[in-house]
Amino acid sequence: MARLPRLVIPEQPHHIIQQGIDHQSIFRDDEDYAAFLKWLREGARQFKVALHAYVLMPDHVHLLASPSDAAGLGKMMQWIGRYYVPYFNQKYQRAGTLWQGRFRANVLDPDRYLLPCSRYIELNPVRAGLVSEPGAYAWSSCAHHIGAQSDPYITDHTVYWHLGNTPFEREASYKALMEQVLTDAEMQIIQGAVRKGWALGSEQYKSALERQSNRRVRPAMRGRPRKPASNEINKVDRNG
Repeated sequence: MARLPRLVIPEQPHHIIQQGIDHQSIFRDDEDYAAFLKWLREGARQFKVALHAYVLMPDHVHLLASPSDAAGLGKMMQWIGRYYVPYFNQKYQRAGTLWQGRFRANVLDPDRYLLPCSRYIELNPVRAGLVSEPGAYAWSSCAHHIGAQSDPYITDHTVYWHLGNTPFEREASYKALMEQVLTDAEMQIIQGAVRKGWALGSEQYKSALERQSNRRVRPAMRGRPRKPASNEINKVDRNG
């Protein structure tokens, strides 16, 4: 069965994962992280993609971003790779692709999932044992969100702004959220959606996306369509 094209909805947040090939390192020193961020920032600006959260892990990248049009997300990721992969290959005397296939992405309901997804992304270094506190990791947006330092790469989403009336209130509210551990169920939902490319949100949100995009945004029902019972068939026959 043919794979559906990647679903990208303008002005909606998307969770994006780019994985290193065979789980190999895509960053080996601070210069690599800084170079990727430079091209990420330029690519986001050039293709009008608002970046809400990110984390650069040794062998993969998570982004939370809203494109202004259907093509911007793909163009941005392609543009970053066009610059970063040759840089990395030349520096480490290697050849070939750096990525494990194409990037994965899914659209999500901001009201319900933007903050959980942002927390999931920024807690990656803690789950991996790289730091004990998410704000201590140098290559994520967490320090920005909790007020430790301003990050020029970030465009705060309106959902984040609704956490408080002042920067201090928003930062304190977000910090409190980061201290709450995501449940296994929450992580499985977020992970499953981005790996499979399905929309993440309520049934109402998904139905609205299907009307907007004129395509399926969730898994099809398993099994064959239910056959009508004999009494239902007879009812149809009687009613013509």
